[in-house]
Amino acid sequence: MQILDGKALAKKIEGNVTNEVAKLKVQTNSTPGLAVILVGQDPASQAYVSMKKKACDRVGFYSVTHEMPEDISQDAIENTIAMMNQNQNIDGILIQLPLPPQIDTTKILELVNPAKDVDGFHPYNVGRLVTDLDGFVPCTPLGVMQLLNEYSIDVKGKNCCVIGASNIVGKPMASLLLNANATVEVCHIFTDDLKKHTLNADIIFVGVGVINLIKEDMVKDGTIIIDIGINRSDNGKLVGDVDFENVSKKCSYITPVPGGVGPMTIAMLLSNTLKAAKLNAQKKD
Repeated sequence: MQILDGKALAKKIEGNVTNEVAKLKVQTNSTPGLAVILVGQDPASQAYVSMKKKACDRVGFYSVTHEMPEDISQDAIENTIAMMNQNQNIDGILIQLPLPPQIDTTKILELVNPAKDVDGFHPYNVGRLVTDLDGFVPCTPLGVMQLLNEYSIDVKGKNCCVIGASNIVGKPMASLLLNANATVEVCHIFTDDLKKHTLNADIIFVGVGVINLIKEDMVKDGTIIIDIGINRSDNGKLVGDVDFENVSKKCSYITPVPGGVGPMTIAMLLSNTLKAAKLNAQKKD
């Protein structure tokens, strides 16, 4: 069993981004800029945004966070997005989800300029992903593909079971795998007999937020496990969706939690923002 070390790869990618940022500053006299909208006081959202801000600082990005109260109006967020769309110094716009119930999340995501949609949630970029055209891909599944690539794990022809069908992880993960010629099954909350599907899988991708959902008797020997879940156990420890201690005994490769997919998500956000900055610099020329 080999650990897929997302932390080490993320550090390597950060180093590459830092070098590219320095080159971009010399060539175009511009600095990649990321703007974040953070609504309310959700501790998890605040922690994520803080981690993203620190990562931006490390690689030399300009970043700004628009902190808004929980009772913010739809119009106020829309106006802020319109302002950021027009701002030439902002290359990437990130809406920290979830948004409060009075906000129409779909409309907010659709208002972001697709060329600044570094989270890859705009329908334009979703469509380009599904049709295997270049665009911005959601950071977590993109990070998973980079991690597999780093360890020379080819998904072509492999039976891949994606558990979870969210717009943020499950659906884009399935699209990326299909684009790489994998055979893909998508399971979700209404799937009957999950074990039947996981036992047939060469690679299992799970990100639903259920502690110990994947158990030892649900995987065959030599399976590759990509644990995208992140949960806090009763004792306060961060854990994934896989019973790591027991499942890891049967795996050929497995991602740890923390230190697996999580760091890759932020690394891909940096990578996407750099890509947006380069495209923006070309337009200015």
